[in-house]
This record gives sequence, structure tokens and C-alpha cells, in this order.
Amino acid sequence: MNNNNASASHQNFSQEHLKSPLILPFAAAAKMEQPPEPTAKRSYWRFSKEDFFPEPTFENFSTYRSAVAKTPQRLKDRLLSRSSDDTELVVLKKQSENSMHQCLTWWDLMWLGFGSVVGSGIFSLTGQEIHDHAGPAIVLSYAISGLSALLSVFCYTEFSVDIPTAGGSFSFLRIELGDFLAYIAAGNILLEAIVGAAGLGRSWSSYFASVISSNPDLLRIKIDSFPEGFNLLDPLAVGILALCNGIAMSGSRRTSILTWVSSLISAGVIIFIIIVGFIHADTSNLVPFFPYGPKGMFTAAAVVYWSYTGFDMVATMAEETKKPSRDIPLGLVGSMSMITIIYCLMALALAMMVKYTEVDVNAAYSVAFEKIGMKWAKYLVGICALKGMTTSLLVGSMGQARYTTQIARSHMIPPYFALVHPKTGTPIYATLLVTTLSCILSLFSSLDVLSSVFSFSTLFIFMLMAVAVLVRRYYVKDVTPRNDHVKFLGCLFVIFGSSIGVTVFWCLNKGGWIAYVVTGVFWLIGTLGLAFLPRKQSPKVWGVPLVPWLPSLSIFINIFLIGSLGVVAIWRFVIASAVMLVYYVLVGVHTTYDVAHQEEPELKIEEGKANENQGTS
Repeated sequence: MNNNNASASHQNFSQEHLKSPLILPFAAAAKMEQPPEPTAKRSYWRFSKEDFFPEPTFENFSTYRSAVAKTPQRLKDRLLSRSSDDTELVVLKKQSENSMHQCLTWWDLMWLGFGSVVGSGIFSLTGQEIHDHAGPAIVLSYAISGLSALLSVFCYTEFSVDIPTAGGSFSFLRIELGDFLAYIAAGNILLEAIVGAAGLGRSWSSYFASVISSNPDLLRIKIDSFPEGFNLLDPLAVGILALCNGIAMSGSRRTSILTWVSSLISAGVIIFIIIVGFIHADTSNLVPFFPYGPKGMFTAAAVVYWSYTGFDMVATMAEETKKPSRDIPLGLVGSMSMITIIYCLMALALAMMVKYTEVDVNAAYSVAFEKIGMKWAKYLVGICALKGMTTSLLVGSMGQARYTTQIARSHMIPPYFALVHPKTGTPIYATLLVTTLSCILSLFSSLDVLSSVFSFSTLFIFMLMAVAVLVRRYYVKDVTPRNDHVKFLGCLFVIFGSSIGVTVFWCLNKGGWIAYVVTGVFWLIGTLGLAFLPRKQSPKVWGVPLVPWLPSLSIFINIFLIGSLGVVAIWRFVIASAVMLVYYVLVGVHTTYDVAHQEEPELKIEEGKANENQGTS
């Protein structure tokens, strides 16, 4: 009797969850012998436990306790599992119930890239680094950082063309390096993006106040009873964040048009700055070109690299492009090439206008224009910087929401946040989630507090993306011979070891040229070893050129730049990852395990039907 009751209870439980619209793509219910009952389409605006935790593990406390007891086995399963192109492209999209609108072209992507990257960084960092570290060699610093960013763009482009989905690096790493690494990497970059958006909101408020007054805290409300660093409330920062995210929720096409129109205007202002700079140039200001030596140039390159970040958010919009094979390479590679040239020309113009020892660290371009009698130009620079921060917020809000959407589609966070609105074609719940978090941070936290949270998450993911390209080319599960697999891992180990070695010697300023030559030779040997290994896959449409040399160089450059960020950034990354690991063990590993293994009944039923058809034919 007890067995019968248990069996009936189990059947009711299975039917209930298999019919859930959030778990349906993975369930076998749609393939059962009896005809499916018609179900009414659910409203987008809903809120229930089933929307957040539809997995069997979270049916009740008893099922959760039983799942927790199996954590070691489930964790092993997740660590060894990798997603597939079809899963990311087809199966997971069904979690959103509605499709995102394919409305973007290469033109949109190019200006979205320009708008996301060209913010206030070029105006604030150039003066600081030309004065303190690089001198006129700041031009080469921007060129080196631009090359590094372009290498990462190549990696993103290959994956985005082959797998045009909203997940960006999360989906790409999940396919090639597995669930766990993808979760840690995406979790960190999402955290950094949310904190960065809050910081950008505070910067926007400060910059706007500086345009109308000399006090950057003019529009903030001081609360004496709050602790230092959290006592200046910034409602304007909250307002600009809410406005940008509201526009992003209204539709990708509308956001794109607004971004490229405003970016064209700011591009015109930048061209004006470059032309005026060259007209008033004095080439004697370029001597000496390396006043701080090569070390100063590379130190500046690590700092100004942050002026190039943001393009990874554009890669998350691959799902919304009309023709990914054409639009993504033109959009991503085109925008980064254009940005690198603009940055180098702007840096060169400043270096020739003003002697590097006389450059104003806080307002380099504004003060430079004042010296040539163009005081009004500082307002032009301020407006251009404000516009840059605004478009960075717009594109960032789109990218953050799409990262969140794909993470939710995989059930690493509640699939409620994967739902796409049927009319706007945008993930409104995901956007609201990141907007709320960013607004809370920007309201209370000062720029000093927010900047201390930044880490090497972006560089870490760029490095992993280069590794993922190499894995995609040289390793296919159950196809690559074990001998080739071991050789591949050995070459990767040598590349990583030599890259870390160069970075350590550089940071400690020890070893001399012999140490650099030895470690450089090892990097060359590791990369050359990869070049002689047989490739197991080729890109479907567009691929990174000069593989394995460019991905290997990208690994080296990103590790080198990570080494320049300091111990605080490393500890922030370690602590944040540890907190995320706790959530993953308690929640994420069980939700993703349930989802992955609910595919098995469907596959067995499909195989059985295929066998029946063969028997009757």
C-alpha cells in the first residue's frame, strides 16, 4: 500500500514539474503517448514560487535535503560537464518563452561598441598617465592596450558568430570550459558591471555638478548620521541609472538608434579636439619621448586599458543581430579598430599641445584648451564626457541584462529572470534586477568605495576566452586522441607558466634581461608546440586569424596586465568568488543538475520512437 501511494505521489510530482513552462524544454511530458492538454498562455507579469524554483530539488524541504546529501556526486557531474552549441542556441532560449527581436545590423553594433567604450576614461586617464608614467609615449601605451583589446575582440567575434546567443562569454565558456568556470567568471564580471554602473552613475553626477559649479557634491544630500563613504546620498545618480535602464527596457532598436545618433555627435566633437590639437601642436613637446622608460609606458598601458573595456557587453547582443556572420565581425572588429585609432590620435594631440610635465592631471584637455585661449572648449569636453558616460550606461544596461538572462536560462539563478517580454523583446525582469542593485549602490556608496571593489574580472575573462578558442580548435570530447590531449594541456601549461614568469619578474623588477629571454623562449616553445598539433575543429564562418599565436599572445598580455593590478584586486576576486562558490554549492549545482538530467527521459523516448518507426517501416 505504501509503495502504491509513493508511486502515485511520484507520478503527480513528475507531471506537475514537467508541465511547468520553465522546465518544459527539458521534460519528456511533451513526448508522452497521450495527446497534450491545451494550456493557456501565461501572463508575462507574474510572480510565484514555481517561476523562481521549478526544479524537483526545491519542491519541498525534504527533496532539498535529499539533494544536498548528494552534493559531492552532483558537483562532480557539473564540474565534468560541458554545454553544447545546440543547448545554448536552441534549448535554453525556450526558457524565455518569447524571442528577442532580431533588429540590429553591423552599423548598430559598431556604434553600440563605440558608445559603450568611449566614455570619460580617455579624458580623465590620459592626463594622469602622460604626467605620471608615460610622457609622450602615452601614444604607444594606448596602441598596446588597443592591440590587447583587439585580440580579445577576435576571440569574442569567433564565438559570437558561431553561437549568436545572449550569454556572451558565459555561454562560450560554458561550452568549452564547463559550468563551474563559466559561473565563477560570469558572476564576477556581472558583479563588476553592476558596481561599475553604480560608479559611472556617481561620476555622471559629479561631472554634471562640475559643469555648473566648482563643487562636485553640489547635487548630493549629506546625512551626518551615516558612516563616511556612505553619507552623501546621490539621487541624480539613481535618476540617470533608472532613465538609461528604462530606455534599454523599451526596446533594443530604440536604444541602438539613440546610441548611434549621440555617438556620431560625440565623434564629431572628438575629431574637432584632434584637429585643434594638431593645429596648435609643438613637436618639441615630444622630446624626450620615453621620460620614464619602457616600464612607465607599460604601467600606463595597464591603466588606460580600462578605456577599452565595454565591448564584451556588445557581444551579448549577438542574439538580436539580423545576420550574425556579417554583422558581428564588422561591428565588433570595426568599432575597436576605430576606437584604437581615435585614442592614439587624441593622446598624440595632447602630448604635442602641452609638455608632459605641465599637463593637468585632473582636467588635461580642458586646461590645454584654456592655454590656447579656448576657454569655452572645456564645456565641449564636459558635454562629450557626459554623453560618453550616458551611452556607456545605456549599452551596459543592455549587456548586463542579457548576461543575467542567459545565466537564468541555465537555472544558475531563478529562471524568472530569463523571461522576455512579448512586445518589447527585452528581458525586463533581468534589467530590473541589475537596475535595482546598481541604484542602491549608487545612492549610498561614494566613488572611493566603489572603485576599491574593481578587480581583474574583465582581464580574467578575456584570458579565459583566449583559452576557450584554443580548446575549441584543438580538443573535441571523445574525438581527440589522449596523446594529443596531453600534449595540448602541456603546451597550455608552458604558455601559462612563462606568462606568469614574465609578469612576476616585471612586477618585482628582478631577473634582468636574461629572465625575460628565458621565459619568452618558453612561451615561444609552448605556442609553437600548439601550432604543430592537429586541429580538431574549424570555425563555422569567421575565425580568429593566426591561431594559436594570437590567442596565446592574448593570454600573455592579459596575465601581464592582471599582474599590474595589485594585491587588493586579487583578494577582492578571491573573496567574491568564495561567496559565489557557497551559493553555487547550495543552489546552483542542484538546479543545473536537475535541468541537465531532465533531458535524459526525452532522449530515451525519442530513441524508442525512432526504433518503433524503423520496425514498422
